[in-house]
Order: sequence, then structure tokens, then C-alpha cells
Amino acid sequence: MDFTLNEEQRLFQRAVRDFCEKELMPYAAEVDETGEMRWEAIKKMPPLGLTGLQVPEEYGGAELDMVSTAIAIEELGRACGSTALSIAAHNGLCCAPITQWGTEEQKKKYLPVLTTGEHLGSLALTEPQAGSDLLNGAQTYAVRDGDSWVINGQKAWITNVKFAPVIVVLLRTNREAGARGFSMMLVEPNTPGVTVHPPEKKMGLKGSPTQMITFENVRVPLDSLLGEEGNGFYQTMQTLDSGRIGIGALSVGLAQIAFEHMVRYAQERHAFGEPIANKQAIQWMIADAAVEIEAARMLVYKAAWLKDHNEDYTKIAAIAKLKASEVAEKVCHDAIQIHGSYGYSREYPVERIYRDQRLMTIGEGTSEVQRMIIARRVLKEFAL
Repeated sequence: MDFTLNEEQRLFQRAVRDFCEKELMPYAAEVDETGEMRWEAIKKMPPLGLTGLQVPEEYGGAELDMVSTAIAIEELGRACGSTALSIAAHNGLCCAPITQWGTEEQKKKYLPVLTTGEHLGSLALTEPQAGSDLLNGAQTYAVRDGDSWVINGQKAWITNVKFAPVIVVLLRTNREAGARGFSMMLVEPNTPGVTVHPPEKKMGLKGSPTQMITFENVRVPLDSLLGEEGNGFYQTMQTLDSGRIGIGALSVGLAQIAFEHMVRYAQERHAFGEPIANKQAIQWMIADAAVEIEAARMLVYKAAWLKDHNEDYTKIAAIAKLKASEVAEKVCHDAIQIHGSYGYSREYPVERIYRDQRLMTIGEGTSEVQRMIIARRVLKEFAL
């Protein structure tokens, strides 16, 4: 396996970084304060492919590989956590399932709209009583009634629904069939009976709205089914495997920018007659951060590379997501520590970055769930 970026990937990384440093980074604090996404920047993303990273070109996408997708999400995370989360969810949790399992009619209807930069797509999995345990806890259901499916239930903590022309929704279509009783469906938010509740008041990532959805006797056509009936849980697990690469990349981006701030501040801040960067305690924090970020990035690239080469990447995606999210937690913590009391102030970006990264060890499966996934895979590999 060769994780060296090729020339095309390096050029893409440079283009995305230039865009992010111009269009997103200077406005990240404003996005956090106002809770409003900077649509002026999002509308400029299609030429770079950021609104359709892995969508085929015929539907308006860039049709990039997963390594390039990870590169893009890392650069977005380095610039603005809120924007990065919404773009990662749009690409990985909405566009990707439609691209992978949609009919030709569904792809033609939704993907060209989703890639315009005017909208962001959404995926609805979590429910008020079901996060990590979707298999046993998810109760939102759909039943056939003539030429329609009728949907009832609630979804919680849903990203981008405020901006979505369509939501990919996980539903029970057979309550007696266990894992084979779930299906994915495409639901438009303006359908009668769909209620999108006000955004949650969150610790961080405030520019990326998270909302509850209620479905009350919502009728959608039978052809709203995404993929085969009964395959929804399998589709969800595949989507989350890929999504973990995205969250890993986003975590690396947040850690990277916190690292850059901590190093610069350590060089500028004087105490005891010299820059604090000269102090061994500070140097060890910097060295540890450099090592851990590099390790996390390589794990994210490895998971992406395996996906690109159609290899089994479930375990490595979980490892990459676990490592990168926990590295982000530690690096952002140390960045505040090096800033001292200023790190606790909104005057410095590390305060916001720390709040933004806190979701990373929760979303797309908590660290505890990642450890379960990894351990089960390892035990299976070593089965007697």
C-alpha cells in the first residue's frame, strides 16, 4: 500500500486549502456566533467538486476517490468545523447512498439538485431513544397502503434537514424481521405530515443545524424506496463505515488547526524571560501532537485507500475514526492549555475549535462503539 499522495491529489489539496483559507476560515468565528452557515461560500463549492465529491460527473459531481474526499474534508475541518460537518454529511450520508443504491430515476431527480451548492442533503437514522442501538431501538416505521408508504415516528439529531431537498430515512418496514426489517426511503421535507423542529442548542458546531423530525401519517410513493426492501440496516452499516472515514478526516483537520495555533502561540508568548516554546513541557506537548496527528492522518488515508481498492475497510475505518477523534480531543485540550487563560476566551480560535471537536468522539458511533466494532473484528480474525 502506498499512501503517498499523487500529483493530482496534491493539486486538489492545494486548491481546496486555498479556497478554505479565503472563503471559510476568516468567517468561522462568525458562523459559530450567529449559527448561520456561510452560503456565499457553499455556492462557490461546485467547481471544486465539494458539493458532489463522489457523485458521478453525469449528475453534476466530481467523481473523486475516497482519499481525495478525505483530503477535502480535512481541509474543510481545518477551516470551519460547522461547514465541514455539514459538507461531510451532505456528501457521505445523503449523496453517497443515493449514488450507490438509487435507481436511475432517483439519481437524475436528486443528485443534480444536491450538487448545485444551493442545497445540502440529509440522512435520518438516530431517534430520541435510539442512537448506538438502531437495530433494537429504532421504531420509526413505514407500512404499505395502496400505492403509498405511510410513515410514522420521530428522528433526532439530524444534520442539514433545514437545507435538504430530500432526506434519506431509515425505517422499519417489517417489525418481525430483525435486521432484515429495515429499509431506506427518500422523503422530501415539504411532504405533508413532515415536521422539522427548531435547531438544537449545541455546545459546538453551531453553524451546522441539528434538528428533530416528526413523521405523522406521511405518504410517499412506493418508488421512494432506496435500494431493496429489507436492506436498510445493511445499507446503514455501509454508509456509517464510509462516514467514519469522513469524521476521521474532519477530526484530523480540527486537530491540525489547533496544532498550528498552539505552535504559533508558544513561539510568541514569553514567560520567565523567553518564549514558552523553549520550555520542555511545552515542547513535549507539541511533539506529541505532531506524532499523533500524523498517525491519525495515515490511518484515515489507509481506510480511504482500502475503500478505493474495494477491500474490507470496516475495522480500519473504526480504528481511524477512533484514533483521529481522540487525537483531536487531546490536541485541542493541549492547545487551550498552552494558551492558558486566553485559550478559555473566545478571543482565540482554540476555544471554538475545542467545542467543535467534542462531537467527533460521539457522532458516527461513539468511541465505545468503535472499540466494540474493532474488538469483534479482531476476535473474528483470531477465532479458534
